[in-house]
Amino acid sequence: MTDQKKSLAEVRERIDSIDKTIQELISERATWAQEVAKVKGEGLSAIDYYRPEREAHVLRMVVDRNNGPLSDTEMVRLFREIMSSCLAQEDPLKIGFLGPEGTFSEQAVRKHFGHAAYGLPLGSIEEVFQEVAAGHADFGVVPVENSGQGMIQVTLDMFLTSDATICGEVELRVHQCLHSQKGVLDVIKRVYAHAQSLQQCKTWLRVNLPDVECIAVGSNAEAARLARHTDDAAAIAGETAGRVYGLTTIARGIEDRADNTTRFLVIGRTLFPPSGNDRTSLLVTVNDKPGALYDVLSPFAKHDISLNRIESRPSHTGKWQYAFFIDISGHIHDTALQDAVKEIESGVASLRVLGSYPVALP
Repeated sequence: MTDQKKSLAEVRERIDSIDKTIQELISERATWAQEVAKVKGEGLSAIDYYRPEREAHVLRMVVDRNNGPLSDTEMVRLFREIMSSCLAQEDPLKIGFLGPEGTFSEQAVRKHFGHAAYGLPLGSIEEVFQEVAAGHADFGVVPVENSGQGMIQVTLDMFLTSDATICGEVELRVHQCLHSQKGVLDVIKRVYAHAQSLQQCKTWLRVNLPDVECIAVGSNAEAARLARHTDDAAAIAGETAGRVYGLTTIARGIEDRADNTTRFLVIGRTLFPPSGNDRTSLLVTVNDKPGALYDVLSPFAKHDISLNRIESRPSHTGKWQYAFFIDISGHIHDTALQDAVKEIESGVASLRVLGSYPVALP
């Protein structure tokens, strides 16, 4: 027993020593971050120091160096928080997202920008675009696609009229829960949730609550806020929203797909340089002629560029006219991509580069 206690004491002493070294190194890193601010000059705000391509490069090196036992996701999260705190020493970034507090959009903000950034909850996706355009938010985070339900059309439509630039992407594993005030399934008569969440959980609802009224609201956090005021209502939301609004969790993991993931876009006002592993999003409006879409896509194959995604939406410029949202591998500064875009531009009604940005990290 004495040897075991001595061994445990030695282990704890070693951990304490490592903690001290880690703290000293974090402080040293923060000091060097201040030096970056001095080099760039006085009077700048956090957005002037924020370099997503540099941050992505640093985090990829974290993943490359990681040999466990912590997962890549955990290591990235830890380093993201260190960088977030270092950046926010003078003036934290202001990030708009679909509120209120407790939404999956807020979780995406924290995953991408860390907890030192200032979150600005807003009432709609449209408002996120507006606040970024007006400069009231440095960046915005908006949902664009769910692995089971497809594209978020309101987000795509905003790019038809907004000048926002895509600066990054976030992939968030979404776990849906059922919360209520009493925490009893039998008394539930109404379920509040965002329309997407109702779709993501429709099988579970059909099996477990076949007779309840399902009511779509603006966000899952709004659903939780409504459910806390009545005994016979429940909300579908993440665990965070349940805690924020003081609800009891009835069931966890009620999403129909085990891989339920939502992709978010980071929107801003600037196109950033390449990070080394990037994606480019284009908005293309085609002329009404035979082979129009082929003429758009063939230059990518010609220049050996991978097409990741294509989605069409009414262009709002005329009846039966469509705009195509296209995601491709690479950065717009890449020579091959520039050549492909030049070939496409000559044969389409319009082409706009929505952004080139680092591919999402774990």
